[in-house]
Amino acid sequence: MVDFAYVIAGSEATGGAGIQTDLKTFQELGAFGLGTITCIVSFDPKNDWGHRFVPVDPQVIADQIEAATSAYDLDVVKVGMLGTPATIDVVAEALGGQSWRHVVLDPVLICKGQESGAALDTDTALRAKVLPQATVVTPNLFEATTLSGMDAIETVDDLVEAARRIQGLGPQYVLAKGGVELPGDDAVDVLYDGTDVTVLRSPKIGEERVSGAGCTLAAALTAELAKGASVADAAARAKEFTAAAIAARVTGNLPFAAVRQG
Repeated sequence: MVDFAYVIAGSEATGGAGIQTDLKTFQELGAFGLGTITCIVSFDPKNDWGHRFVPVDPQVIADQIEAATSAYDLDVVKVGMLGTPATIDVVAEALGGQSWRHVVLDPVLICKGQESGAALDTDTALRAKVLPQATVVTPNLFEATTLSGMDAIETVDDLVEAARRIQGLGPQYVLAKGGVELPGDDAVDVLYDGTDVTVLRSPKIGEERVSGAGCTLAAALTAELAKGASVADAAARAKEFTAAAIAARVTGNLPFAAVRQG
């Protein structure tokens, strides 16, 4: 039996995030990975490694989705960086066009290569059209603060409250990530299913954010769900896998480290 894990996300050329990280994660966890590219993000080494953001034409995105979903019977998908309202429209329509066992949304709200007004339009469209279709949404601290409408998240209790508020927007489960930015010795995530709260803890590995950690966690969650795990078990396994990828991080000429799977 083959377990298929599908991803709709952006490409990130240095290999530390985006669809490159997703597919590596799927492979490491034994799922057959395939993906649709929504945009191309490349860091500019001549401009302090700022983002260069290029959206893929919506029809090209639709064509990729059609090919992937026709080739195999896919029922588990991760949705990552979308980037524009037009992209969100085509992805939301595709998600609604068939039955999914799980839709994992990594709600990337802002790309630094976008103009602020366009980013706001994208955020609004994501909330309205994709978030309600998600089985699991995996916001980081910034995304959880924004989606919940809270002024700040400073404690685990705050993170739980944010997860409750986000779950009220439509997804079945919220896996809210405290990461290294939440105070304390542990990296704390909370899983909320509308009734119960599960707190996942692991010791922090350094104090700096590592590129691709969020992508890796959502992709690992997707792979485990594709293999038949429950959401709770998939979340626990994904956290372990992501911690190992952070510990094995790679460095180069970039001003930050990147996760390494495997």
